[in-house]
Amino acid sequence: MPPSLNICVLGGTGFVGTEIATRLVRQGHWVRIPTRSPGHGEHLRVLSTVELVTANVHDSRTLGQLLSGMDVVINLVGILNESGRATFHSAHTDLAAKLIAAARGARVRRLLQMSAAGADRDHGPSRYLRSKGEAEALIRAAAAHLDFTIFRPSVIFGPRDSLTNRFAALLRLPGGFLPLARSQARFAPVYVGDVADAFVRVLEDRESFGETYELCGPDVLTLEQVVRMTAAVARLPCHILGLPDALGRLQAALLGLLPGKPFSLDNFRSLTIDSLCAQDGFARLGITPRHMMAVLPFYLGPFVGPAELNAARRTND
Repeated sequence: MPPSLNICVLGGTGFVGTEIATRLVRQGHWVRIPTRSPGHGEHLRVLSTVELVTANVHDSRTLGQLLSGMDVVINLVGILNESGRATFHSAHTDLAAKLIAAARGARVRRLLQMSAAGADRDHGPSRYLRSKGEAEALIRAAAAHLDFTIFRPSVIFGPRDSLTNRFAALLRLPGGFLPLARSQARFAPVYVGDVADAFVRVLEDRESFGETYELCGPDVLTLEQVVRMTAAVARLPCHILGLPDALGRLQAALLGLLPGKPFSLDNFRSLTIDSLCAQDGFARLGITPRHMMAVLPFYLGPFVGPAELNAARRTND
């Protein structure tokens, strides 16, 4: 049994954080999870070695206090759209800089960083992808003081995701008609449990220090195929209207004005490149990622026949 570690998980109350925290507790580790909204972490209170702390991780002094006594810090903080003072730069780049300084001050060397497929500070088509790339660059530049590992997943799916659940909700609207921008954008959807396994597996693996792992599922699917597969599993009507880019940009501009920004121009720009992997990070870690249609029926609805699911996958092949 490996020795217990003290681990601080930023963004630990979220979709991916919950999966990682659960695995860490099962392995006997003690987990500190800061959150500005304690109610968001109520579901984690059943985990015996989780400490929920009300704190603002964007405050440098507070961040230093949170890392005191820690062996590892995991950074999962990320936003898909900007809102007020929560910009891509503040949530991704600035926080990474503050975290590097706080880790050095608290003498915490081990950092696991959540990035994204396509992150690129210089050539990313969206502010989201550029800010993720900037955070990576800052962390790599601090290699003398940090034993870091960076993960770059494609789009992540699972029971609490904002991908398949959102499409299922939209398809429940009358008629199941869905105008879809960038319908042919390609992804390799990755199961949240597999991503969590990757984080936990590298905790004390010295061979992972300084490495970047691209995490992709075994299926390469277009956005339209993801929606049709979601509809097939949930047994929902599905009538997709693929939008040309001019109309897709207009849709993004309009939806970006709504509360919660269900879709934005920055999201549209992210979709102009495929969210795929150049190398197989799971294979390097000895993990076999699960197929999307092997997981969806367990949280979206009753299982439907393989022929129906395969037909959904073949759309636009």
